[in-house]
Amino acid sequence: MELSINGQIYTVAGEPDRILLWVLRDELGLTGTKFGCGIGMCGSCTVLVDGQPTRSCVTLLSAVAGKTILTLEGLATVKADGTVVLHPVQRAFEEEQVHQCGYCMTGQMLTAVALLRSNPRPSEAEIIAGMDRVLCRCGAYPRIKRAVARAAEIAGQEGGL
Repeated sequence: MELSINGQIYTVAGEPDRILLWVLRDELGLTGTKFGCGIGMCGSCTVLVDGQPTRSCVTLLSAVAGKTILTLEGLATVKADGTVVLHPVQRAFEEEQVHQCGYCMTGQMLTAVALLRSNPRPSEAEIIAGMDRVLCRCGAYPRIKRAVARAAEIAGQEGGL
């Protein structure tokens, strides 16, 4: 089966009823996607499938065949000279010093990307509502909210996501 992940095509062998999370982490080495609860509730395993936040711990390979998958590794870009350019969401999360334990950060950042792509200038209430499905063990919600607002500012200055 071929999967389109972060702009590359990967061929994975085996059964289509395998879980996407384990293929990403164990077979493809894309370990930015984290295992949290294993039942699709916490959001730490979130990836974007055709732009939509998707819990990879409960998503079968057969459900993503022919679709575009974005993981944390696909956010930053690398220039020809090897310089890494962080995505506006990554930069904002760094600027606001959101990271604490790291458990939820992949899910938070990818959910923020999806939110800002659908709503480039969200209000505070829209940020809270858009980010409410990813749990944070450390309670960094105020910093997450500030980071999403900051990412919207950065993206607006740079012409979008």
